[in-house]
Amino acid sequence: MAAEEDTRRTPEPPTGPLTEAQAARMFADMNDVIRAGEEMRRLRAEMIKLFAGLGWTQDRIARLTGMSQPAVSKQVTKHKGDDPSPPPRLSLDQHDTPWLEGRLWGLAEEISETLHDTAHCTRHLDAVARGKKHFTPQSVDELRRLVEEDLRLHRAALPGGHRHAYDEISRALDIPVPATATPTESPSVRRTLARQIQRTRLRDET
Repeated sequence: MAAEEDTRRTPEPPTGPLTEAQAARMFADMNDVIRAGEEMRRLRAEMIKLFAGLGWTQDRIARLTGMSQPAVSKQVTKHKGDDPSPPPRLSLDQHDTPWLEGRLWGLAEEISETLHDTAHCTRHLDAVARGKKHFTPQSVDELRRLVEEDLRLHRAALPGGHRHAYDEISRALDIPVPATATPTESPSVRRTLARQIQRTRLRDET
């Protein structure tokens, strides 16, 4: 049965580089909750480092973050002597826990928006956005239960791709796959990237 399922699965096309629109969305979300504390400030600083490493200009990053160019320059200068990190893999088919948590986060947000914020997972997402909830095993299990409930109750209103994405994420969280390489990005950056890429993929499928 498993072999038959594998043969029916369509290979995932490679994901292209991050677009400016995706980056703008990520930084906008960070700016909305920057008051939540130092964790979000650190995440924004890490994302600035990542995009600078990808060759984005400081003016471009400043425009997306809502910061001044000198402020961005200060952040970039902090990491000037660091060894350059390889660009992050952007394929959804990655199995480290932060990446899967980010995919779940993005899926839940798409469900919440599709159901006009009446989804069971909406309150949990609001708490994440305000910095009231963090990604712990307990909170991830809670979010999974809420997403499952929304998928069960609103099957007709949600695209089939949402269920497929959840099944992939859930299986990978339940049966961890040994990592072939250790990601260089922090867990927060991994979640943020996976969240945005998952949302983009779901929107492209509808």
